[in-house]
Parts: sequence; structure tokens; C-alpha cells
Amino acid sequence: MTRQAEDLRHAEIEKVIAEIREKMEKYGLTVADLGLEKSPKRGAKKAAKVAAKYRNPATGETWSGRGRTPKWLADAEAKGQKRESFAV
Repeated sequence: MTRQAEDLRHAEIEKVIAEIREKMEKYGLTVADLGLEKSPKRGAKKAAKVAAKYRNPATGETWSGRGRTPKWLADAEAKGQKRESFAV
């Protein structure tokens, strides 16, 4: 009996889906129009912006201190300047 109920429900769902698709095509609707686009996964967060720690006085470029050292700072350090002298 449970199997029969599941089969009936499955058939009903397929029918409803077909009707919805038909109406979407007829009216030119998309999933976005219905507001049903997938939301981001739980726990997925966008990376927050990090405040700048260093600034190039010549160009105004900034660096947060994360990731690869920018060329302007690496060049200045190679010339003997200290990173702290560029601190914001």
C-alpha cells in the first residue's frame, strides 16, 4: 500500500511539474522571475574586505598585508626601505 501511495504521489508531482513548465513557456517566465533561484549554501560566506595596512605614497595604491606582496612594496624593500615606513 505504501508503494502504491508513493507511485500516485510521484505521478501527481510529474503532472504538476509538466503544467508549471507549460505555463512558464506560455508566459515566458524563468526561475528568476519566480524568485526560486538557488540560494548560497549554508555556511558559505563572502570574504569580508580587509582594511589596508600599507600605502604607496607615490600612487596611493594600498595593500592589506594578505596574499602576495605587491611589486611596488617588494621593489621598495629590495632598495632597503622598511615595510613599516609604508604603514597606514
